[in-house]
Amino acid sequence: MRISKGGLLVIMAFLTPLIVELRTVLSWFGIRLSVVETGALGLALIVAVLIWALWPSNGDTEAKLA
Repeated sequence: MRISKGGLLVIMAFLTPLIVELRTVLSWFGIRLSVVETGALGLALIVAVLIWALWPSNGDTEAKLA
């Protein structure tokens, strides 16, 4: 794991208002997102962070198994 569980929790807590405010910022530029689209974007960001956090930092999974 690349980050501690506490750090991961902080990142997830930070993403929630960031996603909500991103919807507001995009509306200033004329880009309208529905609630479903905002939820899908948020889910994609959370999955991307989880993949990054759980991926081995050196990319060598066989070394840990041996």
